[in-house]
Amino acid sequence: MDRYLIIKTRDEFLRIRISDILYLEADRNYTKLLLSEGIQFTFAINIGRIEEMLENQVFNYKSMLLRVGKSFIINKNYILQINLPKQKLLLLPPGGKPRELIVSKEPLKALKEMLEREGLKQGENTKNI
Repeated sequence: MDRYLIIKTRDEFLRIRISDILYLEADRNYTKLLLSEGIQFTFAINIGRIEEMLENQVFNYKSMLLRVGKSFIINKNYILQINLPKQKLLLLPPGGKPRELIVSKEPLKALKEMLEREGLKQGENTKNI
């Protein structure tokens, strides 16, 4: 079943499928949203408020979307590469072009460790099948 984020402003109404979100990026009091198809929106809503909207509207959204540092909420399903020395996160949507995000080292390291733990758990589950 598809899950959606509804964003309403004075002039706009958007209904966005969670699985279509590539990432959200903070820009002071604005948030830039990039969809996996390359479509981009900018809202006069800060990223903290967007995160609150996700918590209120979308059950278990953190299984797909993760806050990475102060500036990004990313779709973990599109992570292709994490490069700690270069502070680079590369996202690759299916059929789309890769997007490179510059992320500070500590949040990137925490993301890498979390994904490694998930990978280990997943490996243990497949051994028992």
